[in-house]
Amino acid sequence: MNFTGKVVLITGAGSGIGRKAAIMFAERGAKVVVNDISQEKGIETVEMIKQQGGTAVFIYGDVSNTADAKRIVEETVKTFGRLDILVNNAGIVPSGKVEDATDEVFERTMAINVKGPIMLSKYAVQEMKKQGGGVIVNVSSVAALKGIADRCIYSVSKAALLGLTKSMAIDYVKYNIRVNAVCPGTTYSQGLAERVKASPDPEATLREMMARQPIGRLAKEEEIAFAILFAACDEAAFMTGSYIVIDGGATTA
Repeated sequence: MNFTGKVVLITGAGSGIGRKAAIMFAERGAKVVVNDISQEKGIETVEMIKQQGGTAVFIYGDVSNTADAKRIVEETVKTFGRLDILVNNAGIVPSGKVEDATDEVFERTMAINVKGPIMLSKYAVQEMKKQGGGVIVNVSSVAALKGIADRCIYSVSKAALLGLTKSMAIDYVKYNIRVNAVCPGTTYSQGLAERVKASPDPEATLREMMARQPIGRLAKEEEIAFAILFAACDEAAFMTGSYIVIDGGATTA
């Protein structure tokens, strides 16, 4: 996969899968725009890319804010002249069953996990139409496909991304804009490590997560990032409206 000459915008790229994807896109020649709500983490990702000889800039913004979403895309185009690939990766993972649902948790989750990708995509496709095409990759979750205990609102938000992917794919295929999704299983990232550490029994929590994986381990960040790159690459030019399930066999169990 070669992304030389491509401009890639990745939301939530200050850590985890987003950071790894940003680094891997840059390693393959892309100019990368790192977005995050943490300036410190976002700039850290940019520095990691630059240290390896890549090209990257940081653009602060909260994807749940429509004005920020518009500005992030505008600044991307102002900086690099175009936008070839948008990766809607930013998201939160609230826990809870339906009886635990509150207006606050529901609205915040949907604003970040669903409204954010919709608004980023809205402004991205306007630029992609001008330049003759592009690719959008939505990072969903295995939770959109398989029941996972204590993840009700999160599962709803990630299922919505699959509907968004299908809808945008059919709406924009005539403009040479492809839209795909990636559905990761449980991935060992900094965020997950922090959630495990904060649990009442970290060792038991980690064992429980491992037990859900037929493959016998959690995913590595680079494995999920590679799927994102594939969904966006020219070699997969015939793929649109599809989702890649990379879950260690979780949906087969």
